[in-house]
Amino acid sequence: MRSSTVSNSVRLPCSRRRPIRSKENYGVHAPGVRKFYDWTHASLTLLLNHLSTIPATEYAKEVPGFGFPTVRAQVIHIFNCEGFRVHTLQAIPFDDQDPANWPTVSDARLLQSEVSMRTLNYLSRLSEQNLIAPTELHFSDGDVAVRTPALILHHVLTHAFHHKGQIVSMCRILGYPAPDTDLNQFE
Repeated sequence: MRSSTVSNSVRLPCSRRRPIRSKENYGVHAPGVRKFYDWTHASLTLLLNHLSTIPATEYAKEVPGFGFPTVRAQVIHIFNCEGFRVHTLQAIPFDDQDPANWPTVSDARLLQSEVSMRTLNYLSRLSEQNLIAPTELHFSDGDVAVRTPALILHHVLTHAFHHKGQIVSMCRILGYPAPDTDLNQFE
């Protein structure tokens, strides 16, 4: 289990990580973050749609050269990281999900739905001011960092696209090239 606690204080962390000290919002607004989040998950859903067409053996087949060696492990990692980051922002412990417990694409869709519901619930309660407020994050290993929720949420989205790209590459290697799953599919 990964766990963390959070504080909205601006005191410096007891960590080697640098705190964010700026009061600027960098043009970041809660409705925009929510829209980016929706687009990201729509893109992930396109990918899951494709993955549902490949054989289950290929979904769980190891592909050399990737940090998470199976498409399934990559998919579950995306949702584990989102869950962990959003839970950390709320000082809620998070249990990583074992890909073996989510063996099919249908199972991954359920996990996506659960994680997404929790994230959207958090976003619905996040004010403009809190979105850009330096927030002290406490991790189970004792590490502490100060980050804004906007930065953490940005990381969640870019991290998802990083792994989505790896999954698309893995699909190509396995002989099941994915269709376009990029953001140009929306609006």
